[in-house]
Amino acid sequence: MSVAFRRESDEEHLEPSFEIPIPPGPNLVTARGLRLTREKVEALEAIPTGDMGEEEAKKLKRELRYWRARLATAQVQPAAQGDAVAFGTRVAYRLGRQDKTVAIVGDDEADPAEGRIAFSAPLARAMMEAEKGESVDFGGKAGAIKVLKIEVVREE
Repeated sequence: MSVAFRRESDEEHLEPSFEIPIPPGPNLVTARGLRLTREKVEALEAIPTGDMGEEEAKKLKRELRYWRARLATAQVQPAAQGDAVAFGTRVAYRLGRQDKTVAIVGDDEADPAEGRIAFSAPLARAMMEAEKGESVDFGGKAGAIKVLKIEVVREE
């Protein structure tokens, strides 16, 4: 049989497992985001690995490396002033005919279902530095978003 058709082991043909991708740019966090990251690291470190299978342990270690890196690079941002859209503000806005509210937070703290979007999200970037009553361009449309209200996000 030709060497080309022979496999030494099945492991040669497994999909490689990559590190969890770290979002590009600075790791800006709110005080809440820093607390949540610390809690995540502590929770992962507390998981016993003795009875785990090799793949499960590798997955846990990979996740722990991600969260440790995020904790090490976290940059807590000072509280926003609230007079303009910025990191750490909650913004009520109108897009189309719908009024919505979002808090602008760090990448790891973002959860759109809970009304938290990352500062790096296109919507957040479009509204940055806008003031109450101002309209900003979004999605290729001039004045698509109208900022209705801005308030500072308090620790939750």
